[in-house]
Amino acid sequence: MGVFVFLPLVLPLTAWPIARLAEQHLHPRTATRLLTLIAAVLACCSTLCLALVMVVGTAQLPGNPLPDGWSDPEVREAVPYDEVAGRLAIPALLTVLASCTTAALRHRRLLRAAKDALRTHRPGPVAVLPDDAPYAYALPGRQGDRVVVSRGMLAALTSRERRALFAHERAHLNGRHHRYLLAVRLAGRANPFLRPLCTAVAYTSERWADEEAAARVGSRRTVARAIGKAALISRGGPAVAAQFAVAGPVPRRVAALLGPAPAGRAWPPAFTTVGLAVWAAAGGATVSALSSANAAVTLYFILHAATFSA
Repeated sequence: MGVFVFLPLVLPLTAWPIARLAEQHLHPRTATRLLTLIAAVLACCSTLCLALVMVVGTAQLPGNPLPDGWSDPEVREAVPYDEVAGRLAIPALLTVLASCTTAALRHRRLLRAAKDALRTHRPGPVAVLPDDAPYAYALPGRQGDRVVVSRGMLAALTSRERRALFAHERAHLNGRHHRYLLAVRLAGRANPFLRPLCTAVAYTSERWADEEAAARVGSRRTVARAIGKAALISRGGPAVAAQFAVAGPVPRRVAALLGPAPAGRAWPPAFTTVGLAVWAAAGGATVSALSSANAAVTLYFILHAATFSA
């Protein structure tokens, strides 16, 4: 294993160049899927790395609950270990697990609270809340997705802008964007180096919905006007609105909508800046996965032999 077991902790840095380039040069749909996949792979690998470092670093410490054979001199020589790194990995791993669990539970709690608040409303794809505060968000659910909007928001928009708003929120639901956002949020909790990807996916998922809405409405300018006005008048609202209504950098979104539609190319040319960044991030994710798998398999066979030979 050697030093390669530590690689997954720092390889997320290879994803930084693609985060901003993907926002600017890839189709938002492609950027969202690619960045989420890379973030998920790197987060899983870095968490596995912490677990391996903890096991390897603490296997030789007295009082550990591991089999006695793991402290055999031959095992000590075959498995490079670092007691300092092993001790530090314990609180780090516990912090990662606690942070990810807290984020997942909070997401689930807000989702349940939002659904409970709509129990008195008639079932249907749209729920209009009698609230003067202007807000709107897409609420996913197993028994049916819904677009939730306040009367304050509807009163502030024209009929065409309302149509654009509903098309935007339905695009979030059809694309299951909440899953991408939750995945990158958990990845950012698992490894702080992945937090730039969280910001990037929050933006690209909004841009994805913007483009879907523009195609449905047939006017990019109308969608730009709708999201710009909605951002200017939005104030407060329930906590669930902040969780599911991720606005992203609105000026950049408006500027993108006022320009030409993005190309539908799924993968950028290799010998371009964004192409090289994509390959670098994909390579980092691949190396991280291979390094974690190699370390895990090697440790398993060595300690399995030590356990049964003791």
